[in-house]
Amino acid sequence: MLPVVLLHGSRTSRTMWRRQLATLAAAGIPAVAPDLPGHGARRGTRFTLDGAIATVRDAVDDVGGRALVVGLSLGGYVGIEHRARHPEQVAGLVAASCSTDPASPLRAGWLVLARRIERWGDSGAHLNDTFVRALVDPESAVDLAAGGFALDVMGDVLEEVGRIDVREALRRADSPVLLVNGQWDHFRGQERSLLAAARSTGADARLVVVPRAKHLVSLDAPVAFSRVLLEAHAAARSALGEVPGPDAADQGGRVRDHDDVVAQPRERRRAQAP
Repeated sequence: MLPVVLLHGSRTSRTMWRRQLATLAAAGIPAVAPDLPGHGARRGTRFTLDGAIATVRDAVDDVGGRALVVGLSLGGYVGIEHRARHPEQVAGLVAASCSTDPASPLRAGWLVLARRIERWGDSGAHLNDTFVRALVDPESAVDLAAGGFALDVMGDVLEEVGRIDVREALRRADSPVLLVNGQWDHFRGQERSLLAAARSTGADARLVVVPRAKHLVSLDAPVAFSRVLLEAHAAARSALGEVPGPDAADQGGRVRDHDDVVAQPRERRRAQAP
């Protein structure tokens, strides 16, 4: 069975994936969620892009050498760069909440703000807690907090991730790519150009938008995101010549059939419109 490697967002940890790990386990799919440098159990170490890529490389090696890589926000950018550097390890990539250029001209302003917050007496703990309570439900807030928050990592993250040329990275491999964004995510402004870059190699690349979801889409719409994940896993297995069994097909049914949250490729929504 093709394993899954899950990469968390900035300031969070592997525990943000608790519900997805449970879904994958129920489907019989092996999965791991490492802490990236500077996060979770590795707080106190410095975040570097090279260190993050090495973490993913080692995680994939540990599960057999090839995997479906899934990342959200910071994890999505790391997953994109890992796929470019180690294409032989990636059977497919799900890149969520990372459809904007990290080298944006706005980055300088974000970096100044991040460094300023790091100098606050609480390193921004109160601000972080306020955002968590406002953005996710109580269960998701518990999952986020379980691994602790890396409050002093944002400056390093912005500097390091700003080195990634996302479009060029997407052009350097041809494994399947699924871009997943919440409808109200502020990081989806360049999703079309990133989709085009991924498709330029002939890769099977798609875009899924989850209505009413925000940036933390896996936590904001966990059922919908998990079904998208299972569908991506089935597609990656199919691309490898594996035939997913009936249980996987049932668990990974098209998200458009879900009663609570509908998420499907934007191209398909247009095609179905009257």
